[in-house]
Amino acid sequence: MPQLVIVRHGQSQWNLENRFTGWIDIDLSEKGIEEAKEAGRKLIGFKFDKAYTSALIRAQRTLDIILEIIGQKDIPVEKDKALNERMYGDLQGMNKDEIRKKYGDEQVRLWRRSYDVAPPNGESLKDTAARVIPYFEQKIAVDLKNGKNVLISAHGNSLRALVMYLEKLSKEEILVTEIPTGVPKLYELDDNLNILSKRYL
Repeated sequence: MPQLVIVRHGQSQWNLENRFTGWIDIDLSEKGIEEAKEAGRKLIGFKFDKAYTSALIRAQRTLDIILEIIGQKDIPVEKDKALNERMYGDLQGMNKDEIRKKYGDEQVRLWRRSYDVAPPNGESLKDTAARVIPYFEQKIAVDLKNGKNVLISAHGNSLRALVMYLEKLSKEEILVTEIPTGVPKLYELDDNLNILSKRYL
């Protein structure tokens, strides 16, 4: 019965500053480092065969901290931009409150939470899913079907795309789905990757 654990990186410096981060490579804040350590403590006793993370330092650093705490730094780790956060385009680096003043709450909510509305020159959740899901199917699902336990350290929206796929959520359901920073979510799967159980740790 393969196990899949997903974890959103700990708070980044720009999460702290309330900025749109996207593909900008910002490191963890002090709180983010603590969140990653706490995630590691929750995963003591789990055995992973492989880990996946994005091309961005905040997800990689979270994974490194977790693997160090659970004593599994020697497992294979694959890094790929397919697991990167949504590309927020023109909004990247901008303060979220300032953007709301400029464009209005409703427009910003649409950009952040709708399924298929992209911010200017950026990606929608649908666009993000179009790279996350094929990567999952071609790489991660193969490991899981071979009975391997997998840990993924990624981002709010790349993980929302994956959760939507795994849990077969509708566009409406994914809109209200939040992925908290630094809290591992465990999926126990059957051989066909149907979910037998799921829970936050």
